[in-house]
Amino acid sequence: MYEGEIASVLVTEQQIQDKIAELATQVAADYPDTEQGELLLVGVLKGAVMFMTDFARALPLPTQLEFMAVSSYGSSTSSSGVVRILKDLDRDIAGRDVLIVEDIVDSGLTLNYLLRTLRARNPASLEVCALLTKPERRKVDLPIRYVGFEIPNRFVIGYGLDHAEKYRQLPYVAVLADPL
Repeated sequence: MYEGEIASVLVTEQQIQDKIAELATQVAADYPDTEQGELLLVGVLKGAVMFMTDFARALPLPTQLEFMAVSSYGSSTSSSGVVRILKDLDRDIAGRDVLIVEDIVDSGLTLNYLLRTLRARNPASLEVCALLTKPERRKVDLPIRYVGFEIPNRFVIGYGLDHAEKYRQLPYVAVLADPL
């Protein structure tokens, strides 16, 4: 379908599904009795949709799902550093156990902003689960409790990750041949 546009597959569909099962087991062990009975998963739109859906299904816990939409990329391949909330949460998170579900943590600027914003709303706990992280790109130190894969500093697509709204539906994570 995207012949010539994908340089290589970085994380296969099977590797993703195996890692999701592993992360779900870790999270379930850490949240045996959440404060209000259900762990609140906060997905960051649009990229985290695939990961959050599969992750929620793998979790052997009662959960509720919430979404936020933030923007710091536009159609670029690197974060602008300016974060805007495009869609906020639909419910109060005060006193709730909250797990932010992220597709990728790159510079960390967007996640840092989200953590500050959500901490100010007084959740009982606030942690992060990221499918992918690029440690060498990090501009701020962040507490990412659950990490799927550390990847090199390459622009990646697939499994929710896009470039100009393309490639999200791919079941794997790949390196784009020429992101320019």
